[in-house]
Amino acid sequence: MRTIFVLFDSLNRSALGAYGSTALATPNFSRFAERALVFDRHYVGSMPCIPARRDMHTGRLNFLHRSWGPLEPFDNSFARELSARGVYTHIVTDHLHYAEVGGTGYVNAFDSWQMIRGQEYDPLKAVVTPPINALREQFDPRHYPFENLPEGRNVTRHNVSETEWRRSRGALNHLTLDEQGEEAWSTVKCFDEALAFLDTNSASDDWFLQIECFDPHEPFNAPERFRQSTGAGKTDRILDWPVYEKVTSSDAEIAETRANYAALVAHCDDQFGRLLDWLDETDGWDDTCVIVTTDHGFLLGEHEWWGKNKMPLYEEISHIPLMIRHPECKPGRYSGLTQTTDLMPTILELHGAPIPPEVRAHSLLPALQGEDVGRETAILGMFAGPICVTDGRFTYYLYPTDETASGLGQYTLEPHHIDRDFSLAELETARLAPPMDFTKGSPLLRFDAMPPIGEAGFEATARRPAKSPLFDLATDPEQENPLDDPATCRRLEAAAARHLEEHDAPNEIFAHYGLVAPGRKAEITPPDVEGPEINTPMEETT
Repeated sequence: MRTIFVLFDSLNRSALGAYGSTALATPNFSRFAERALVFDRHYVGSMPCIPARRDMHTGRLNFLHRSWGPLEPFDNSFARELSARGVYTHIVTDHLHYAEVGGTGYVNAFDSWQMIRGQEYDPLKAVVTPPINALREQFDPRHYPFENLPEGRNVTRHNVSETEWRRSRGALNHLTLDEQGEEAWSTVKCFDEALAFLDTNSASDDWFLQIECFDPHEPFNAPERFRQSTGAGKTDRILDWPVYEKVTSSDAEIAETRANYAALVAHCDDQFGRLLDWLDETDGWDDTCVIVTTDHGFLLGEHEWWGKNKMPLYEEISHIPLMIRHPECKPGRYSGLTQTTDLMPTILELHGAPIPPEVRAHSLLPALQGEDVGRETAILGMFAGPICVTDGRFTYYLYPTDETASGLGQYTLEPHHIDRDFSLAELETARLAPPMDFTKGSPLLRFDAMPPIGEAGFEATARRPAKSPLFDLATDPEQENPLDDPATCRRLEAAAARHLEEHDAPNEIFAHYGLVAPGRKAEITPPDVEGPEINTPMEETT
């Protein structure tokens, strides 16, 4: 078997014609959907980017034990599992988070990998003194807050805020790309390198290729011809990197940001078409499985929000596209419930590899054969934030009983955040914790969870509604009218407790959400470890 796994970042289901969108032409995604099994109820697992990828690698949920972090030494990575059985694995990606301390181990799990540099704030050019005045003139300060950047020399990340520094790097990448042709854009480079791999290995069998594009993640910066096609460029300054916050923009500003996002989706569609052309020209459809999906969606003003992470994981964020084309699979739609974690056992079974006992997900091969996958419910969320429980019809947002992290721990052997190590204050709380059912007998280190952690769900928890909202997607697909249905809430809470139990969640996680696990004592206490109590006040996170 030969498998091509195409992973985009922040690709909204609602942007694709295959899922009913008429606002934007995505002919190549639609062209692929005509050959594929289209999954209509596919959901995220752990949020955001790197936690989602750990889910994909391991077939387990990440967010019940830690926030954003590297692949753990004991993890079952599908790439390693395939390689150990003689399947050659290769990844081409421009996902900059893999190059940061909190994203280590993922690309290294493949037999070979290629990293394309320059996405988002990854510096495309080393510039000691950024042209601050030029940046201010071109970029809207609401999306690029340069107002506190010092002018002159010695502009470093140490004397400006993290957000301002990153956005200045992103703006510099804008200016650099505008000087070059489309071949300089990183998504083009990803498909260039992927097609080179395919040409080199077209006569070989038993390989797995992952093409992973950071686009259409923000900043929504696309080549000019796509911006023209969506009507972008109507505002005086560039609006393509919305701050994750409540919407205060004018209608024109909302339209401009959405047009820039649409332009980037069109760019992704165009590049994806190059892969489809290769499959047409080489008859690759006859012996190649192709999987296309994303990690999560993005709010573009819906529910009066921009972004992700700081609000409930509404359908626009959590309900994502998945399409699989297999040589022996008939095209069509699958209406059963599936989740990001299900990709790992699916990929292993495609290549005849056994599924490790630690996996808690469902292979999707039955769906490809016209059968039910067997998933009845799913939970999804960010570490310490509200859990979304869904059965495909109802979605229920279960909020923590306490908005602080008091008593909550992070369990890991890799104490890193997105782009930094755990602080000394965090490291001082380290205690040895017993093995969990996925650590293969290895004990863990438990660190007190200390907000603020930007990649955790503390801000979403702090903005809790008066009661945990429940929605009926059959009658209210836009999730605008919360239901008062205690019986359904209790049923979904019981499902959430079962998922926590199946994933060997620590006791304090049950207490955090007011749940009792089947087979555990009703009196739930934190683990028997010593350490200072955490009563950290809530702070704004990045």
